[in-house]
Amino acid sequence: MIEAIDGEYVRVRILQTSACAQCKIAGHCNSSESKEKMIDVYNVSDTSRLKVGDEIIVTASTRMAVSALIIGFGLPLIVLIAVIIIVRFMTSDEIMAALCGLATLVPYYILVWLVREKLRVRMAFEIE
Repeated sequence: MIEAIDGEYVRVRILQTSACAQCKIAGHCNSSESKEKMIDVYNVSDTSRLKVGDEIIVTASTRMAVSALIIGFGLPLIVLIAVIIIVRFMTSDEIMAALCGLATLVPYYILVWLVREKLRVRMAFEIE
């Protein structure tokens, strides 16, 4: 459901449900849950056909999902393992290797945060 429209920017509220939320006994089960989330959709070419309160479909490409997974989890895992192996080989100290591996994730995620505007353009949601 559209929450706000501002130029080429649309804020959408989505209801994220677990796979079993539609089950008939979901109300009696702790594993069924749902959350409301806000999605920002940028560069919407024609916002004149949209209005606040409209129910719409928001899509994301498979390429975007794969890129997000690689940036968020894949590359940090590779960096973490590489640093642990290198430091372990150089120092023979497992604790130092683990701490150095974890410490390298801090600048990695700071870098991701600094380039978030470029990533936002590359990984954008679309309205059908």
